[in-house]
Amino acid sequence: MHDLIDPRRLDGLIADVVTRRLKVNRDARGILVETLRIDWPEVYTGDERPFAQAYYSLTNPGVARDEDRWHYHHFQEDRFVVACGDVVLALYDWRPTSPTYRRLNLIPLGEGCGDDGQLLVVVPRNVLHAFLVVGDRPALLLNSPTQLYNPEDEGRIPFAEAGACFSDATPFTWDAVRAAWAAGNQAASSAASRGSTGP
Repeated sequence: MHDLIDPRRLDGLIADVVTRRLKVNRDARGILVETLRIDWPEVYTGDERPFAQAYYSLTNPGVARDEDRWHYHHFQEDRFVVACGDVVLALYDWRPTSPTYRRLNLIPLGEGCGDDGQLLVVVPRNVLHAFLVVGDRPALLLNSPTQLYNPEDEGRIPFAEAGACFSDATPFTWDAVRAAWAAGNQAASSAASRGSTGP
C-alpha cells in the first residue's frame, strides 16, 4: 500500500504527530509492554500533555471507526496504542496553517508490526483521525487522552467533505485501504508460498 508509513522508519509524518517506540519485554510467560510513563517527555508533560483518563475499545475484524467520517478534537490529544490485533490508523492534516496541510498518513499499529514496530502515537488537536481493523482478529486499542471526555470537544466530518486523498489523488475511503491491504497480504502469501515450495 503506497501511503502506508513504515512503523520502523516513520518518514513523512504529519506535523505535531508524535510517536514513541514501545519496548516489548518477552519471555516464556508472554509479554509486558509499558504504554505511558511520566518520564517520556515527548508524550507526557504535566501542563501541555497531561494524563486525564484511560480507556480501551475492542473492534471486530474489518470494522472501521468510523466508516465514512473523520473524528477530531479541538482541545484533546489522543495517545493510541494497539495491544492486540492490528489496525491502520489514518490521520489527515486539515489545519490550513500547518506545514503538512492536506497530508494523509496511514500508520499500521499492532502485533503485525513485530516487537520492534510497536508504537504509541499522539494524535494532535484538530488532526482528523480514524482507524480500521485489518486481519482476521479483533483489535484492542488503548487510549490515554489529555482531557476528560467532553462531547462538545469532538467533531466529525465526512470523508468526502474533508477532501483527503491518497498520494495518487484518489479520494480516501476505507474500501480502498481494505482492497490494498488484501492485495498486499495476497502478494506476501504468494511470495512465501513460492519460497517454501521452490520455483
